[in-house]
Amino acid sequence: MTLLLGVDTGGTYTDAVLIRDGETILASAKSLTTRVDLALGIGAAVRAVLEQASVAADEIAMASLSTTLATNALVEGQGGRVALVYIGFGEKDLEKHGLREALAGDPVLVCAGGHGHSGEAIADLDVEAIAAWAAQQEVSSFAVAARFSTRNPAHEVAARDALRAATGLPVTCSHELSAKLNGPKRALTAVLNARLIALTHGLIARAEAVLGEIGVTAPMMVVRGDGALMSAAQAMERPIETILSGPAASIVGARWLTGADEALVSDIGGTTTDIALLREGRPAIDPEGARVGPFRTMVEAVAMRTHGLGGDSEVHMVSEGLAGGVTLGPRRVLPLALAAIETPEVLEELQRQADAPVLREHDGRFVRRVAGAHAGGLAARDARLLELLTAEFAPVGTVLKSRMDGPSLKRLVGRGLAQVSALTPTDALHGLGDLAVWSAEASRLGLSLMGRRRTGAGQVLAETPEVMAQMIVDQLTRQTALALLETAFAEERWEGSVGDLARHPILQAGLTGHRGILELQAGVAVPVIGLGASARRYYPAVGEALRAEVMLPEAGGVANAIGAVVGQITVRREGTVTAPSEGRFRVHLDEGPEDFGHEGEALQALEHALSFAARADAEAAGAEGISVRVMRDVRRVELEAREVFVEARLVAEASGRPRIAG
Repeated sequence: MTLLLGVDTGGTYTDAVLIRDGETILASAKSLTTRVDLALGIGAAVRAVLEQASVAADEIAMASLSTTLATNALVEGQGGRVALVYIGFGEKDLEKHGLREALAGDPVLVCAGGHGHSGEAIADLDVEAIAAWAAQQEVSSFAVAARFSTRNPAHEVAARDALRAATGLPVTCSHELSAKLNGPKRALTAVLNARLIALTHGLIARAEAVLGEIGVTAPMMVVRGDGALMSAAQAMERPIETILSGPAASIVGARWLTGADEALVSDIGGTTTDIALLREGRPAIDPEGARVGPFRTMVEAVAMRTHGLGGDSEVHMVSEGLAGGVTLGPRRVLPLALAAIETPEVLEELQRQADAPVLREHDGRFVRRVAGAHAGGLAARDARLLELLTAEFAPVGTVLKSRMDGPSLKRLVGRGLAQVSALTPTDALHGLGDLAVWSAEASRLGLSLMGRRRTGAGQVLAETPEVMAQMIVDQLTRQTALALLETAFAEERWEGSVGDLARHPILQAGLTGHRGILELQAGVAVPVIGLGASARRYYPAVGEALRAEVMLPEAGGVANAIGAVVGQITVRREGTVTAPSEGRFRVHLDEGPEDFGHEGEALQALEHALSFAARADAEAAGAEGISVRVMRDVRRVELEAREVFVEARLVAEASGRPRIAG
């Protein structure tokens, strides 16, 4: 019997699953994600599945982790201070692709060097000056990007060696992350990778330490953003490749659970709903590179549309118009049901607010300080407000002393220094009796307070907590359906705004089967796979709204953890052949350019080099049973009635099963 352990650290929960022989789920468990130290939540979930399955920790043959750490860190502006060595570019190139924004004031050295399109050096590189400059910087790691380094990486390699010798710190070279042209975008990707290195080292080291304490000695893998697996060592060197790791794992898990080849996969968590396309049994990859927050990287990752819509999305009243209503998100808050468990006084305060004859602006909302978060660099007003907060939830109305404190609270929440608790869809499920995990009474009181608010017509929003709860659930259904429609339009490359198309009256009429002078029929033609702990409650109604088949796998609540452990190791290496002059074919290798007199010889040489490198990388990642396939894209033009070679791009893909400890 071979036991595989999969772990996923999400925004709200950390999931763990034990799978036997790659076929049978033995146990699954959830624990609350511990943001200050993610390894604590990992340890709790792993101990729970081992106890459920009654197996010893040393029986586990492989462990694998999918994590939102890299994605969240880049979105929230976290990570180490870095320095960029920018070779062969000008100062103006720092403005491209958000590179200066990504540096966020961190040091950069713009220096001469780099290569031309064909791989010839355009200026000498002064490695001594680079080393002297680097020795003066107080940073956690370096990024190096040189002009046309994908055609000749010699200057990046020389700078890397000089930086390591002078500082002993990690160095990221842009050509190691992507073989595509576009130097500033490669530089951006290298900077973001360098910024993540310290964080990722910390997480993986802590995760391995906790697993070791439990008794798990098997090698640990990490999920990449395209759904494939990489070794923990590779993840620490190239953490940027783990962005969108969690969403990618959910798609791999959806495929394993359902066997579907074509589907829209929608994973509802506490913070977001992540939607992607499963095409030919594999996650669809974003051709423009993964986008995280404001940054478009050169990392191959799943084409994912993320919406601020989840079980912990804050409920807002719609004040415009006469009828009233609610909208959800995009900010995540802690459900009142959970806040009342963590701070029992919350329930007493909710009851006092509900008994009061007058409803106040901030009733039903609470705030506390986040323990352990770094609070440096705050404005004076923000710092004063933070001093009023404690580790226990307090009513927002007692903390905010003036209108000016409202923006301060938003900034503290944005910095991760404060946490708000308010009404959420999770509270709606508690109020309807569909969920009984935390304090249903706190949820009902919160629903009652929201229902007492007045619409534009002067009427209460909802007469009872049950009516209020159903209004919230119905709104989540509407927003989820619109999010799925937007993804469908985006994948089909329709012209126009996908939001406008999804909301168009003609489409909406077709979804309801309009029949008048015109008969309109519309629907989603591929299955919708609903994942997440609450999907089984929400997604049947979503399917009805979209006239779509909905698949709700029994273990869909831990699909991310399943995907973390059932995937394959896949490594891609790319390279280029150019024609600097007639009859000369230049192969651009890691060691530098090499010329051949015949096209076939050049293509064969590059294919051999890429296949060898991809296989070696896959073996280093812990793969066995490796197979390699090579894809060629050869560009030619017709000139004077004959075809002339312009350029060829080759991709070698090596895939294999993770090596299991025996």
